[in-house]
Amino acid sequence: MELLYKDLTGRILGVAMEVHRELGCGFLEALSQEAFEHELKLNRISFVSQKPHRVAYKDIVLRHPYIPDLIVEGKVVVDLKAVREIGAIEEAQMISYLKITTIPVGLIVNFAGRSLEWKRLVLSEASAVDMKNPRN
Repeated sequence: MELLYKDLTGRILGVAMEVHRELGCGFLEALSQEAFEHELKLNRISFVSQKPHRVAYKDIVLRHPYIPDLIVEGKVVVDLKAVREIGAIEEAQMISYLKITTIPVGLIVNFAGRSLEWKRLVLSEASAVDMKNPRN
């Protein structure tokens, strides 16, 4: 079975590798994101940065939006990190991003280590939750 958006996620990871190769490790997420966005532009990969998504809770829409770092070509949510390692918290956050945006594929990219670390997550229909009615 072919991975969903395999070519696009490969291109995104190529961009991440270039940024990590040029900047190295130890920079804050904001600097890595700025370089990452520049590299996406150089590679003619379209993206939206820091787009707020509203969250419904019972009968209201919460005031505070959920804001993923990047959405690439409307198909992949990218969360950039500068942490010791990608763990359960980062994975849970990405799953929430995927549910809120209804985008099925997410990449967590960690620039903190000597080597680039990344994790690809896919939200299947079976694991998706109706965010307007979490009881379903």
